[in-house]
Amino acid sequence: MVSRGIRGGVEDRWVKKQREPDGSYIEVPSKAYGVKSRWKARYVDNEGIERYRVFEVKREAEEWLRARLSEVTTGAHIDPKLGKLTVADVHTAWSAAQGHIAKKTAATRKTAWGTHVKPRWGKVPVAEVKTTAVRAWVAKMKRDGVGVPTIENSFHVLRGVLATAVEDRRIVVNPCDGVKLPKRRHADRGYLSHRQVAVLADAVERDATVVRFLAYTGLRWGEMAALRVQDFDMLRRRVNVSRSVTESGGLVWSTPKTWERRSVPFPAVLTEELSELMVGKSREDLVFTDTRGNVIRNSNWRARVFSPAVEICQREAKEQRAKELAGTGEVVTPEFPTLTPHDLRHTAASLSVSAGANVLAVSRMLGHKDAAMTLNTYSDLFDTDLDAVAGAMDAAIAAASEVPAASLRHPNLADSSPAN
Repeated sequence: MVSRGIRGGVEDRWVKKQREPDGSYIEVPSKAYGVKSRWKARYVDNEGIERYRVFEVKREAEEWLRARLSEVTTGAHIDPKLGKLTVADVHTAWSAAQGHIAKKTAATRKTAWGTHVKPRWGKVPVAEVKTTAVRAWVAKMKRDGVGVPTIENSFHVLRGVLATAVEDRRIVVNPCDGVKLPKRRHADRGYLSHRQVAVLADAVERDATVVRFLAYTGLRWGEMAALRVQDFDMLRRRVNVSRSVTESGGLVWSTPKTWERRSVPFPAVLTEELSELMVGKSREDLVFTDTRGNVIRNSNWRARVFSPAVEICQREAKEQRAKELAGTGEVVTPEFPTLTPHDLRHTAASLSVSAGANVLAVSRMLGHKDAAMTLNTYSDLFDTDLDAVAGAMDAAIAAASEVPAASLRHPNLADSSPAN
């Protein structure tokens, strides 16, 4: 038996101590003698609850006990019973605490949970979720052709649920830690030239100003759709981005993140047509609206206005390229890329860089968190900066080659004149 005051020990279940008439004790076979699992390891946790486990081999019992006592000492001990709660049970508590997230994000997480997470993990106790199993689950989704964004959303839901289990001390560590996700394959972006922006604006049946405005300011669709008359400073040619509207089972109005709130310039060529959109409107009225004066919705506008215009531009560009090839054998008209309204944001970045804007200016215009995010997103647009660096190095090397070698070793000699 473990004496009082000791927090754990290993005892032999096959023997018991028997007191002799002279007061001494001897070991005699117990009722459990010969029964499987001879060694019993037991300890008292920080809650004062005695816990135990039986083993066939004494060494295994001692190793298990040392590990449990170490957890008790370091505060890392977890009640095994708490880990029996299933992932679905913990998800209920986790999702109830997500009131701070946007409705669109909540809808995305709900879909990911119901489609990919719950069928695999819903009935599994949180203590039985293993990192290797999570890794295999991610790999299976990839093999089944699930898109990387969906895999990311599903994985983040599971990781969030298990993080709650860690916080509630149901498990020691999050099994999702250390699991790598498939890398996204970024499609080639379609950057429009100034000429192509003009062609696309002419091709749309209505709202040509929307095309030009997005292509020259880089605003997100929801930011553009939420703009009011009072958000424009027509004298300084600036627009104040302070809110956004998105579609998620209806219209959801919100304020951008701190770094997304900004004052964005627009070119003077847009001043007149923007002013026309504001005629007869009050300060609170929306500037960009649909034909009924309501919020202009990306889903409707893209399908009915934008996509048909893009197809027209692509067809005309293809026909013109064929004529050039047949006539001179040389094609000068560029292909017209396939793009979405959001891709006009990429065009704004491209045209700004071409106009000489540096990465900090582009970052502020687009509402990125920092310049690093801009560089990671549009690294291909700043290749000319590398060319400029190489050019500057060439110039410096050429200048240095014109100076005598002795002057390079002793710079003070370059400015000295020979003595008379």
